[in-house]
Amino acid sequence: MTTLTRPREHDEKVRPEEAGRRRFRRPDGLWLWPALATLALAMHSIDFPQLGTDELVTRNVGQRSLEQLLGLLHHVDAVHSTYYLLMHGWMAVFGDSHTALRMPSALAMSAAAAFVALIGNRLFSRRAGLCGGLLFALIPVVSRFGQEARSYALVVMVATLATYLLIRAMDEPRSRGRWVAYALCVALTGLLHLVALSGLTAHLIVVARRARREGCRVFWSFCAAAMAGTACVAPLFVLGSSQAQRQLFWVAEPGVWGLVEIWPQLFASALCAGVVIALAAMAWKERGEGLLLCASMAVLPTLVLWMASHGETSYFRYQYAMFTVSAWAVLAGAGIAAATRSWLPVTVGLGVLALLVLPDQRRMREAYQHDVPHSADYAGAARTIEKHHRPGDAMILVKGGPWMLDEGVRYYLPRDLKLREVFVERTAAENHELYPKSCARPSACLRGEKRIWVVVAGKPEDPLASVPVIQAVPLRMHYAIEDSVYLSGLTVTLLERRPTAKT
Repeated sequence: MTTLTRPREHDEKVRPEEAGRRRFRRPDGLWLWPALATLALAMHSIDFPQLGTDELVTRNVGQRSLEQLLGLLHHVDAVHSTYYLLMHGWMAVFGDSHTALRMPSALAMSAAAAFVALIGNRLFSRRAGLCGGLLFALIPVVSRFGQEARSYALVVMVATLATYLLIRAMDEPRSRGRWVAYALCVALTGLLHLVALSGLTAHLIVVARRARREGCRVFWSFCAAAMAGTACVAPLFVLGSSQAQRQLFWVAEPGVWGLVEIWPQLFASALCAGVVIALAAMAWKERGEGLLLCASMAVLPTLVLWMASHGETSYFRYQYAMFTVSAWAVLAGAGIAAATRSWLPVTVGLGVLALLVLPDQRRMREAYQHDVPHSADYAGAARTIEKHHRPGDAMILVKGGPWMLDEGVRYYLPRDLKLREVFVERTAAENHELYPKSCARPSACLRGEKRIWVVVAGKPEDPLASVPVIQAVPLRMHYAIEDSVYLSGLTVTLLERRPTAKT
């Protein structure tokens, strides 16, 4: 039986029983060092960057009751339902601090590094697996999204695991248990992010190649497992498709140049992208199914994504193709192993790469990196209100450039500091939406508050100009601007009731 493992070095012939022992040999902790390195880098300054817009959505949805959460998914974000349910349980146990919200992503990237090492070991060599896993840890996008409270890191993990399980199933195509495990992983991949199922195109290519040589059993087993896995996410696909235009209306249809621009974004570093792709190209000598599988997994999903984005909805975002980075790392590890058999140049090379990407790693950990391009200082706005508030103060949080501005300010306010939001009739959770329901008659929602804090996006000369007109009119009538504080991406304004104002 032909397997996806590389023949033992320096042996012209390997007896079947020896090949079997190699095929099923334990990795002897090979996965541990890449996993620990990735976790260490992901944990470094994990609590420093302020929460970005998507992370604020995660926090907002995760803290809702199950009824409110399920009510939201009927309107929007159904494709993230599995992740939201996971975070709902996680937050119930560990809370909603920066570290708590981001820890699942850090752990997922660590597990992905382990699977990168295992795949490299199985397809090429132990050296290739270890080099690929350690290289994966150094890629800036890995630690960037290992610190992001979104599903992308988990998608990288399960997509990489699916590839590893496929390799194991192809080693023993008669094993139903292995195909069942693969099918379950395919289902989980789709449940976390439907777009990641584009990786099945790469799996299909290598399975078809194997079937030509060994017969159709492996092909039909793969088809059954893949179809069973995708069938599990069919209802989610139908619901998600109906919501896609609302969620992705702002994503532009990519041109040909988009296929060039996406690679530096995919690695969060143009320099790192160039190095990894160059190292991956050095693996061309490792001909066979291993090279075909990894090369297909590295390139094909991005091409499928590009082609699918020329219809009604564009899906061409580098985050959606980020699960392919693990395949690039495996190939790069194989390229390093093919170039040298000495650990000294490998160690020096990885050290040099770590130094070269250090500026990118630092940039990933800047205060507002998770909220590009708004760079909104939610924590600063909350500190300003906390420092100067008085009992009876109210507030108005105006969604603008950062459309989760209200959630951002609320998150950083002390939990015991409760300020009534003047024009909110029903919260977003009560509204089963990502947006609250505003008062139909804003003037009737004013309750004679002496002071109202207003937070708007940007640095307008007249902060009330950023407030919806229907709300700004009664504010201008009854309140005067006492002071404004300009922060990064935000303006905090204090309104005081006019002495002659009547409510």
